[in-house]
Amino acid sequence: MRLLAVETSTLTGALALLDGEALIAESRVNVAVTHGERLLAAVDALLTGARWRVADLDALAVAIGPGSFTGLRIGVSTVKGLAFATGKPVVAVPTLDALAWNVPFAGRPVCPILDAKKGEVYTALYLTQDGRLDRLSPDRAVAPEALVEELARDPGGPIVFVGDGVAPHAALLRDALGAGAWLAPPGCRLPSGASVADLARRALARGEAADPASLVPRYVRRSEAELARERRQHVGDPH
Repeated sequence: MRLLAVETSTLTGALALLDGEALIAESRVNVAVTHGERLLAAVDALLTGARWRVADLDALAVAIGPGSFTGLRIGVSTVKGLAFATGKPVVAVPTLDALAWNVPFAGRPVCPILDAKKGEVYTALYLTQDGRLDRLSPDRAVAPEALVEELARDPGGPIVFVGDGVAPHAALLRDALGAGAWLAPPGCRLPSGASVADLARRALARGEAADPASLVPRYVRRSEAELARERRQHVGDPH
């Protein structure tokens, strides 16, 4: 099975091509350029480098969040467009699942942390061992200080941290958890198209696929536009 995976949850745009269990090509670019400016060109470059065409693909995968509202919309809409144009099945992969899958044999709790802006991070807790991914908590947005305080209250051994929130909060993690804060190396922290692709491959083997028509990002919290609209409605309410 030939599969294209798209990951646009953060500034790090990530793509991968998988043929069965073989990683054929992968790209990651961590620069402040919008995914709308580069995504289709990056997909075309990856396919060209592998000497594949869109018609050669058997399936598509996309990271659905949480993450950047704009980035997720671009990634999901791009994959939906490819799905409608080709008729290929689509798999929706939660972003934090894919981040935890960057370290599939950790044997310890894995805590992805993504910058959620407004002084918060998106996070969840997993256990990865024996090549298996087990979710221990739901996705949520929380202040990093509240997260480490919560984790420090239940010291069950080291926790592996991944995600773009590791670098800016490294001092906080170490101060709160000491030697219990295992910070993944840079190559394992950022979103990986290969991790999205592998989770999608496993989902397809179980017969799991998403309906492109109803595929939407997983935002976790409401967008600023929604909050602003709610504030305007509240101001205009005579009651």
